[in-house]
Amino acid sequence: MSLYAEAVAIVRDLLDAAGTAGEPEPTAMTLATADVHGRVSARIVLLKQLDERGFVFYTNYNSAKAAQLGPHQSAALCFLWKMLRDKVQVRVEGAIEQTSPEESDAYFASRDRASQIGAWASLQSQTLPDRAQLDGRIAQFEREFAGKPVPRPAHWGGYRLLPDMLEIWYGQRARLHDRVRYECVDGLWGKRLLYP
Repeated sequence: MSLYAEAVAIVRDLLDAAGTAGEPEPTAMTLATADVHGRVSARIVLLKQLDERGFVFYTNYNSAKAAQLGPHQSAALCFLWKMLRDKVQVRVEGAIEQTSPEESDAYFASRDRASQIGAWASLQSQTLPDRAQLDGRIAQFEREFAGKPVPRPAHWGGYRLLPDMLEIWYGQRARLHDRVRYECVDGLWGKRLLYP
């Protein structure tokens, strides 16, 4: 098993363990991006797929986060699982790419109908004058798609973060945490410990 495959397998095992331990939302992860001026933004998104190709989440391609992902094509993720041992944190950094239309279609089709309608109705990150306007848009698309499947809007789909760094942080007493970093440098993955 390659070092990268080892790191992904550890993260998957921790994700499963977090769910078993009762973590309320184990797939919740902080996504950090930056705009063209270097101003950093962070928000919580949900991990929808994890394999050796990377970490996948879905969003509106017209959103503020998508606008920041476009020019930089890189981002960082952070998971924190408080229910595991003395807490476990996983940090991930790397390049970003859009998922294929087929992958986005398949995931969109698996969502509940209300979420599918919401993807059409929400002008994500734009100013909303009042809640009634959003409710009106929801009603509009419910009428438009009444009695038929809701197709994926072209402005909605997935992103995959392709890691070049994964750090697994195991909480320890006296803040003397165990930190294991997997890093790809010049195409080769390495593994090292870091001081807490």
